[in-house]
Amino acid sequence: NIFAFGLFLSPIPTFRRVIRNQSTERFSGLPYIYSLLNCLICAWYGAPIISSGNLMVTTVNSVGAVFQTIYIILFITYTEKTQQLKMSGMLLVVFGLFAIIVFGSLLMTDLALRRIIIGCLSSVSLISMFASPLFVINLVIRTRSVEFMPFYLSLSTFLMSTSFLLYGIFNFDPFVYVPNGIGTILGIVQLALYFYYKRKAGEDAREPLIVSFS
Repeated sequence: NIFAFGLFLSPIPTFRRVIRNQSTERFSGLPYIYSLLNCLICAWYGAPIISSGNLMVTTVNSVGAVFQTIYIILFITYTEKTQQLKMSGMLLVVFGLFAIIVFGSLLMTDLALRRIIIGCLSSVSLISMFASPLFVINLVIRTRSVEFMPFYLSLSTFLMSTSFLLYGIFNFDPFVYVPNGIGTILGIVQLALYFYYKRKAGEDAREPLIVSFS
């Protein structure tokens, strides 16, 4: 839970920059959309009505949903008009989809089946949240710069996914340890790319300037 709170707080430096510059620049809003959907579904999966012994999953993801909603509102406020409409539409889709999931699951009388279905949905949403930085990874590789891949976000993702991987293993809950195992691998990839391109940038900066007088 501590690492999860660290993940929720990690975008604060990014949004300080966004507010200061009055622009979202080339930052992507998709990770926050995926994170919100994931937090809502995982919070529902951890609820006693769906699965037992996962109340901490519900509490931390409920707090995470509040944080992600605030970040999305800030993103919509400072992004371009076309992106504002796109992000607003996606936000409505997330809440609508979550409402359908809640209503549909409450109609299921088979409690075991209800847990399996919501567990599968939470796993898919969690994997999509971990995979969402792939857009940023592509940008990092193309630009050879880590400017738009915040270090603390990548570190927090790795720490949180690793801790929940262990939590799921100790609780024998595949709906927790499988997606978080994938998240751990993707977190390692992000950190490896960050340090590689950060070091590369440092080496380029130390290269002597060649001045031609011809």
